[in-house]
Amino acid sequence: MKKNLSSCLLSAVIVAASFGGIASAQTNPSAQSDRAASPTASARSDAPDAKFVVTASAAGMAEVALGKLGAAQGGSSEVKAFGQQMVTDHTKANDELKSIASAKGLPLAPTPPPSDTKAAAIMSKKSGAEFDADFKTRMVADHKKVVTLFEKEAKSGDDPELKAFASKTLPILQHHLEMAQQLPAGK
Repeated sequence: MKKNLSSCLLSAVIVAASFGGIASAQTNPSAQSDRAASPTASARSDAPDAKFVVTASAAGMAEVALGKLGAAQGGSSEVKAFGQQMVTDHTKANDELKSIASAKGLPLAPTPPPSDTKAAAIMSKKSGAEFDADFKTRMVADHKKVVTLFEKEAKSGDDPELKAFASKTLPILQHHLEMAQQLPAGK
């Protein structure tokens, strides 16, 4: 009986605390403005170029993650250096895109694309020339896709600021593609 009473009291405290937190958030103006300021998956997803922002941010996260992997596990100095450049350049571009999206209330991708996450998991188990070959293949394929994405946005995007971002970033991505194509073939 005493155990049941303790259990009921604990449940009541948890429920009261939960409702108290909800009530506080509903009546606290700063909590409301925090919720309004942070974009959600549905926030302005119908805005011009919102799909570009989500796709580009997911690709950018993937390039940083794969770049870290290349810098750490590359078998050649060229792959290690290229991996580090991916981290540096894509982090900078991701930060700029995040700033633009935040100002416009546009959502960003929450994670890299699943295909890139899966590829990173597979590649993380490899080393040396085998790693380098897979890394090169992935970097060439990913950069071909992202160059196409940024070309489309630069030419026909609706939002002037996002068009300018895509136009400014495109030459860097094209250079990354050229660099990826020059990486050692491994195997």
